[in-house]
Amino acid sequence: MAPLRHFAATMLLAAGLAGCTTGPDYTAPSPAAPEAWSSPAADAASPAAEAALAEWWKTFGDPQLDALIADALAANLDLRVAQARLREARAARGISAAELFPTLDMGGALKRSRTKQNFEAGGGNSLLGGVDIDRDQSLYEVGFDAGWELDLFGGNRRALEAADADLGAAEAALDDARLSLIAETARNYMELRGTQGRLIVARRNRDMQKDLVSITESRYHAGLATELEIKQAQGQLSATASTVPTLEAQALAIIYRLGVLIGKQPAALIEQLGPEAALPANPPIIPIGLPSDLLRRRPDIRQSERELAAATARIGEATADLFPKFSMTSNFGVSSTDSSGFSLGVGRFWSIGPTVQFPIFDSGRIRANIEVQNARTEAALARYEQSVNTALEDAEKSLTAYAKEQQRREILDSTEKVAQEAVDIATEMYTKGLVSFLDVIQTQDALFDAEDRLIQSEQFVLQHLIAVYKAIGGGWEVTPPAAE
Repeated sequence: MAPLRHFAATMLLAAGLAGCTTGPDYTAPSPAAPEAWSSPAADAASPAAEAALAEWWKTFGDPQLDALIADALAANLDLRVAQARLREARAARGISAAELFPTLDMGGALKRSRTKQNFEAGGGNSLLGGVDIDRDQSLYEVGFDAGWELDLFGGNRRALEAADADLGAAEAALDDARLSLIAETARNYMELRGTQGRLIVARRNRDMQKDLVSITESRYHAGLATELEIKQAQGQLSATASTVPTLEAQALAIIYRLGVLIGKQPAALIEQLGPEAALPANPPIIPIGLPSDLLRRRPDIRQSERELAAATARIGEATADLFPKFSMTSNFGVSSTDSSGFSLGVGRFWSIGPTVQFPIFDSGRIRANIEVQNARTEAALARYEQSVNTALEDAEKSLTAYAKEQQRREILDSTEKVAQEAVDIATEMYTKGLVSFLDVIQTQDALFDAEDRLIQSEQFVLQHLIAVYKAIGGGWEVTPPAAE
């Protein structure tokens, strides 16, 4: 009964110390956030609506864009990497949790041994010599081994706490990968439609200038134009035509990039996206909410906060190595020199009792590891604070860029209208002989440049809006069934 009393005493001690954990208890930081945005674009924004932010790209009303993002979420390879890392973190958490529970192993052995014995002849007279006899013996053994580290000082519990935080960080990293993928797909799509719009303008002006060359040549043969005017018209045509191959190459490069983003071969979307289409319309209202909403929504902030929690827990895990480790071990089984002994129940054995391991001398390794974990926690805190500041910076910059580009687009829209009027006036005055042919060419070049700049600005407005949605953390909530 004495072993049982010792066992009970040990269990009572374990129960009394079960709440002891080494190291600091983690408290999530509460960073301060501005009460309002400083960017002028926030004046026209609406409060954040979770549903609107979750699928913000649908506000553009472009089915092609919706389909691309759905394909990207279902098959993007970078997203698959993030999903695999989440599964890895979940499995690692299971390993840490298992350390808190007993282990039970079963084992068996069959050993064959031989001993040599000498039996002396002649009644024990060694002078007569002896006989060596070999004795073979078999040993059959089957048993169970059980063990349980009592974790009195919470080292394993801190390890589980760190694993939980690592799992949260991996989940946030997956959310951030989704957010970045959606924004990158939308940004490239807007760039593609903007480039195709520029191609339409360039080809239209090229065709107009071809007609102008033909008209100038006819006027030259009729004695109404000079050879210089022909060369000027041809030079203008060549300059405009040279922009077309460059824009075509840019459009193909973007299609290749979109193909890779949705997890396919680069040329997989040429047939689907090759036909030229206009840029989507700019949504009238953007639901950006308040800066405090941003700190809650941004996955990268949540990831850095969880990394800070994991680093803090590992301080306690390292500190627990300074204290004794108590374990309960036991084994029981059957051992016999004959296989029939198992059925007869002979050769049974068992043992049970506590063990203790206490660090005496390790050349400062444990305390050095504690310092390592403290330093890593300080670095994790700095990264968290930096992620908060960076998130606020991203939002302010993207909001400002969006507002200023809208102002620029309005100016370019007026410029394009004025340039079109100038071309009409110059053409009419040239036919009346009131201006030179060079004036006509200059006004046409100015119109082409204004149209090109206007399309680029419309593209930039939409791309800056996408950056706003990404900066405020919109889109990571969408999880396709394939990802689940």
